[in-house]
Amino acid sequence: MAGDSGRAKFMDDLAGVAGGAFSVLAGLRTEAEAMAKSQAEAMVRRFDLVKREELDAAMEVARRAREQAEALEDRVAALEARLAALEAGGESSRET
Repeated sequence: MAGDSGRAKFMDDLAGVAGGAFSVLAGLRTEAEAMAKSQAEAMVRRFDLVKREELDAAMEVARRAREQAEALEDRVAALEARLAALEAGGESSRET
């Protein structure tokens, strides 16, 4: 039975070492992720890249500007058509 208690202690020690190793690996993983994130943010700043939220906001502003430009083009075309009709009406009344 003494051998069994030695084996049990060895297994407990081994489990403790394994648990400690997992804790260390988890800590290293967390630290590695933090370092990778920091490096990625530094690269974004260095290359003057924009974040997705900033790009989405800029695309929304561009979309609104395009819609406003299209609406103004339609209004100008309608005004030009009215002006042309008025000028054509004025010319025909002058001819008679």
